[in-house]
Amino acid sequence: MAAAAAIELLDIACTFAGHGTAGQRYTAVEHVSLTVGAGEFVSVVGPTGCGKSTLLNVAAGLLAPSRGTVRCFGAPLTGLNRRAGYMFQAESLMPWRTALGNVMAGLEFRGVPAAEARAQAEAWLRRVGLGAFGDRYPHQMSGGMRKRASLAQTLVLDPDIILMDEPFSALDIQTRQLMENELLALWSAKRKAVLFITHDLDEAIALSDRVVVMSAGPAARPIGDFTIDLPRPRDVAEIKMTPRFLDLHAAIWGVLREEVLKGYQQQLGRAA
Repeated sequence: MAAAAAIELLDIACTFAGHGTAGQRYTAVEHVSLTVGAGEFVSVVGPTGCGKSTLLNVAAGLLAPSRGTVRCFGAPLTGLNRRAGYMFQAESLMPWRTALGNVMAGLEFRGVPAAEARAQAEAWLRRVGLGAFGDRYPHQMSGGMRKRASLAQTLVLDPDIILMDEPFSALDIQTRQLMENELLALWSAKRKAVLFITHDLDEAIALSDRVVVMSAGPAARPIGDFTIDLPRPRDVAEIKMTPRFLDLHAAIWGVLREEVLKGYQQQLGRAA
């Protein structure tokens, strides 16, 4: 019997109350079915406003869909997805806590004894290259260091599913590539299920087992699902120079390009 998928989104729709005209409503996503297998790394790409983050919030249990079913390892998801860790695009570190204190926080909230929480947090800071910076506060760390601390903060809880919302988008290209390789190394060690949201097609291909393409909104839906058959382990800078990477990029961009243009025109229309 096949193992249950880590995440199953089945015919999901999310509709929100709109602004302006009374009763106006906006459907962000509709007829979305998406599966992430246990240990699988899946990225979702699409134009701005296509509901990528909405789907991530549904998988996290932070948002109940207007229609459809969400399952986590075969069981219906009700409320927060406690088997998932969420790494946000925005800064998630508490400014009044040190790097060590931030990484310890989730363990403390779970009732882990202080000495054990400290030991686990220190071990994870070493794994992400911050072993000597546990006493630093967020304002004393670079952007890359804060992202490393956020990664440790998420992974120290040992989630079965990792949800990531454009976590490296604010970093410079060199730091971003270092963080992407760090993520791949940590993921390879335990092979957790990952649902990764990004605007960057290069990043999606370099990291993933599969790339799902969303249409432009409103009522965005998946319009492409591509298997990434690049060998692992990967270096994200080197893999981008291989012929197979270029072939995959061309194939996915062929589907994505028109949707990006549609999304851009919609943005222009709203700005006018």
